[in-house]
Order: sequence, then C-alpha cells, then structure tokens
Amino acid sequence: MTRADEAAWVAALIDAENRAEELFGEVVASGLITPGITERELSTAIRDLAADAFGVTRYWHKRIVRAGTNTLHPYRENPPDRVIAADDIVFLDFGPLLADWEADFGRTYVLGDDPDKLAVRDALEPVWLAGRAVFDADPDITGEELYDAVVAIAEDAGFLFGGDIAGHLVGDFPHESIPGDKIASYIAPGSTTRLRDRLPDGTLTHWILEIHLLDPDRRFGGFHEQLLDIRRH
Repeated sequence: MTRADEAAWVAALIDAENRAEELFGEVVASGLITPGITERELSTAIRDLAADAFGVTRYWHKRIVRAGTNTLHPYRENPPDRVIAADDIVFLDFGPLLADWEADFGRTYVLGDDPDKLAVRDALEPVWLAGRAVFDADPDITGEELYDAVVAIAEDAGFLFGGDIAGHLVGDFPHESIPGDKIASYIAPGSTTRLRDRLPDGTLTHWILEIHLLDPDRRFGGFHEQLLDIRRH
C-alpha cells in the first residue's frame, strides 16, 4: 500500500465514523429511544432511519441494542429481547457500511435521571480517553497490555470492566469474521503483538477501542467505542 493509499484509507475511516456519529445523533434527536418498545423494535427503527437518512442498506455486524440488565452482556452473547423501561440505560453498538468501510461505533443513552445509570454513562468517555492516553504514551504497547490498562482504569474509576476484549482491528472487512483464535486481531488477554506493527503485507493497522463498564453491583452497564489511533477532531 502506498502512502497515498494509506492517506485515503484513513480519510475513509474518519468519514465513516463521522457519519456513524451523525446517525447516533439522529437516533437521539428523532426520539427513537423511548420506553415501551423492545430492543428489536428500536433496532429496526434505527435500520430504517439509517436507510432513509444515510443510504445504509448493509451492516458489517449485527446491530446491538441493549437495555437494562441486557447491558451486562458482551457483544457475542444474545440475551432475550427486552422492553425498554422508563428509567432504562440503553447502549447502541452498530457497524454500518459507510463508504465501503467499517464504522464500528457505540454510545450509551439514559432515560430518566437515575444517578447510578448516569454515572456509568458519564464515566465511559473519560475511561476511553484514559485508555487512548495509555496507547499514545507507549509505541510498543501490545493488545494484552492495553487491555490490562483499561481494566485497571475502569476499576480505579469505581466500575467493573465487562468485556473479554477491549477492541479490534478495523478496516475494509467485517471484524465479526475475524477467526476467534486470531488473538492478535484483538485488544485482549493473550494478544502479545505490538498494536502498531504492520500486517504481513505491509499494511498499517488501525484499531477500535471499546469500553464496556458495569455498575459495581452488576445491575447494568454501558458501552463506548470508536477509532483508537486515528484522530477525527
């Protein structure tokens, strides 16, 4: 891959994530996250909005909408469909196909004013930023080391870390198809490869950092993910 190709790749990833963030904003502004509907119904409404407003007709991976106790479950689990309650915490994890690139993006929304749920929501971005600071500070950091760091950051902030991974490679492929045993493609225990190492074909690697925080009493959780090594702003 040439330097020009790499620059175009980065620009495409930034554009994809910017548009994913716009989609989340539209979901909130449209009032789609509302009590009395199921997670599946909200997911369908998001699909329709994405198609109408952004022309999104395919997704890299299953759209995740989780509310209440279902927010305790990591990505790979499939808890029963749940009705969203009036004071729920809800997280959205969707990877829309935008400009032929994966845009893996997750945010958390709170209905009502429960202080514990708001505390989880408000801690997510600071923990994510602290994780990125650890990555920025160590050019040789491995996936395992960054995972251990974000778990410690989460615990220092008073929460539990809910994921068995803290991120993954991102690019022109669906990360859901990464073989489960290809641990070097994840920010996770056992991933001893340096995150900044190029792929065997010389391609630069780019990463998603994902933070899944759980309430200390394991009643509910929140989720936040976006590009790790690429600055959008």
